[in-house]
Amino acid sequence: MRVLIVGAGIGGLTTALSLHEAGVETLLIDSAVRLRPLGVGINLLPHAVRELTELGLGGELAEIGIPTAEMVHFDRHGGRIWGEPRGRALGYNWPQYSIHRGELQMTLLEAVVARLGADAVRTGTVFEGFEQDGAEVRALLRDRASGTTETVRADVLVGADGLHSAVRRQLNPGEPAPLWNGIRMWRGVAEAEPFLTGRTMAVAGSNVTSKIVVYPISMRAEQRGRALLNWVAEVKLDGDHLERDADWNRGGRLADVLPHFEDWTFDWLDVPALIKASSEILEYPMVDRDPLERWTSGRVTLLGDAAHPMYPIGSNGGSQAVLDARVLAHELAVARDPHSGLLAYERARREKVNAIVLACRDMPADRVLHTVSERAPKGFSTIEDVLRPEELSTITGAYRQTSFSDVEALNSRPSYSKTA
Repeated sequence: MRVLIVGAGIGGLTTALSLHEAGVETLLIDSAVRLRPLGVGINLLPHAVRELTELGLGGELAEIGIPTAEMVHFDRHGGRIWGEPRGRALGYNWPQYSIHRGELQMTLLEAVVARLGADAVRTGTVFEGFEQDGAEVRALLRDRASGTTETVRADVLVGADGLHSAVRRQLNPGEPAPLWNGIRMWRGVAEAEPFLTGRTMAVAGSNVTSKIVVYPISMRAEQRGRALLNWVAEVKLDGDHLERDADWNRGGRLADVLPHFEDWTFDWLDVPALIKASSEILEYPMVDRDPLERWTSGRVTLLGDAAHPMYPIGSNGGSQAVLDARVLAHELAVARDPHSGLLAYERARREKVNAIVLACRDMPADRVLHTVSERAPKGFSTIEDVLRPEELSTITGAYRQTSFSDVEALNSRPSYSKTA
């Protein structure tokens, strides 16, 4: 079997590693001329950390990422509303890591090159389309430098090419543009003093108006006594509208984001100082797509953001792509033929992930946070004066719905590496 993967992001690279482990020949292409450590911070849930650890990358993750200790919600004045442990402290056998997306991608890329060889990754290669029959897939590829095209034959084609997937577009002609919920996001990274536990993911405010998420993402910085802090600012503006398509690497302006947080100075974090200290700011809308009724057509399937782009609620984007990759490789390895393997992968993953996409849209945690801002606009002494116990428990339930399934189920599940 030979698999062609379109897209060398987290999902595509993990798919290549997983297929190689299963003994499947793989070619990975990406339109970027050179893969670089772009982006800001992301979180890997224990579900994804388990899979990458079983691929032999546990040591590398521990060297670069922060094992997240807790997630805590605050109001816009810095008053604590709710908190819960994360990773091993929640009972998982694996940690949750907060990590720089670019560093994670480069770690995966280095592993692919080391294990599959440099020829297994072709950059500067644009996917133009595919044809297929019962025996093979024929993908038309274009070299960006020369403009020449060629047809590559494979047994399976995997579209892991992100939000604006060309593979998805061919499978679903006429699909509308990504759907925006009206929230604009700015993101950045800056070095600062550690705050709270030093491994806390802090969420302050509510994205009904303005919200900030901050967490450390670098073990190397922690070892120097510092913190490399990733921040995400979410703002909903009346009458705001999109003028351009969503682009994860579009630059943003300090003048656009800072006014919303100029007086957000807490005793544990100076938010405006953090934003000002960032050398680069990225800006993009919070978008997703409606869930698909199918990912697979014949010998072609989708994976990661190409299959199920979702709002960044509950740290799911990269983690679900890793899980897709592992299940896909497992099902192809044990299937009697490629098509049945792809269908088994879709049966195992599609409904589960589509449910997460819809749960992320619901945002019950943010509704509770907004309730706090309405009932106590100037802050509070104790959260019990503001929220009833059942209202607080809504936050816990929201994260159970999007991110944290039964702990014992993950801890006891057989490994995807053990194929029949």
